[in-house]
Amino acid sequence: MRHSCLLITNCSQLVTIGGPSRARVGDELRELQILNNGAMLVQGGRIAAVGPKSEIEALVSGDVEPIDAGGRVVMPGFVDAHTHLVFAGNRADEFEMRCAGMTYQQIAERGGGIRSTVRRTRAATEDELVAAGQKHARWFLQGGTTTVEAKSGYGLTTEDELKLLRAICRVSQTTLLRCVPTFLGAHEIPDEYKTRPDAYVDLIVNQMLPRVAEEKLAEFCDIFCESKVFSVPQADRVLTAAKNYGLGLRMHADQFTSSGAVELAATLSAKTVDHLEQTTPESIAVMKRAGVQPVLLPGSVYAIGSQKYAPARAMIEAGLPVVIATDFNPGSSPTTSMTMILSLAYTQMKMTPAEAITAATINAAWSLNRGHEIGSLERGKIADFAIHDAEDYRELAYFFGNHRPHAVFAAGVKV
Repeated sequence: MRHSCLLITNCSQLVTIGGPSRARVGDELRELQILNNGAMLVQGGRIAAVGPKSEIEALVSGDVEPIDAGGRVVMPGFVDAHTHLVFAGNRADEFEMRCAGMTYQQIAERGGGIRSTVRRTRAATEDELVAAGQKHARWFLQGGTTTVEAKSGYGLTTEDELKLLRAICRVSQTTLLRCVPTFLGAHEIPDEYKTRPDAYVDLIVNQMLPRVAEEKLAEFCDIFCESKVFSVPQADRVLTAAKNYGLGLRMHADQFTSSGAVELAATLSAKTVDHLEQTTPESIAVMKRAGVQPVLLPGSVYAIGSQKYAPARAMIEAGLPVVIATDFNPGSSPTTSMTMILSLAYTQMKMTPAEAITAATINAAWSLNRGHEIGSLERGKIADFAIHDAEDYRELAYFFGNHRPHAVFAAGVKV
């Protein structure tokens, strides 16, 4: 793919999010390093220079494609650190049930929820899953998201989980959306193992993980540790095996109950714990000591009609490098809109606009081991950026529900 030399000028705000080479904590979350009327030079798909317009223009030599931002905000592409990118079908019927008063857990107990998507995904071919993933990738890119973490978890057999991970890889290769693959074979206990959950854990440990590692299909392993799904001892088995295969660890924890999952994640040096709506002050302290990043998912709280959001303010005040993400999936958070997530972070979790932007860009990038490459607009990094139709970054979620960027670039290529 040809990478042009680009000169981006006439930015009302060039939101660089420059700073220390690590995830941001405390007051650092509010330090966006904004250049008013700044400019950026892109060469070979990477950022060559960022600074005042006069200084950047003086560096230009040879052919360059001018990009006039038109007095708009220019920001890094969003980094979505928790998505279920590839699946078959949708669960609009279950959405109607929830609107009529059924809970997410009640629907799951009747054979719906994750297992209903599993049935559709098992029946789909790899090509059909790639096509679905490509459609979802377009939605992400159109909203200004240029990198996603993408989980399997809707196959729950060895071959179907491998099929999903291969589909994720193909989506990353055939679209401009960068995908970081995560193996989530421990997403739910499938119907055929419902009375034998330990036997399903055996399958994950003895068959799925060796194949995933052998074919190098994932960078991380995740598990849904929750009452009526996977217990803490079962999660320990799966994550310990994954760690032995060299996979990074992530964990769905404290979504509906607080069960000791966070403490296990800390013991195993997990990269992230995700959800955390029911987490405790004690667990927040454990995360801080262990250096685990919390990934907060307000879209799923909103979509299932819950009222309890993760305690973002307490985490920030404790010095945790908070991340926010969409949790895009067909059941509990069917949205790819990071600006909607920003709005929920502002209004429901009481994060400031600057804190939420940092959590959705550079902190998310570090949670995926990509902070040295993406998440901010700094010299040497990949040129993933969006030109937003706003004069001030705070407008992105202020005008909630209808925002789309004016233009999006992935590695210097216009989407």
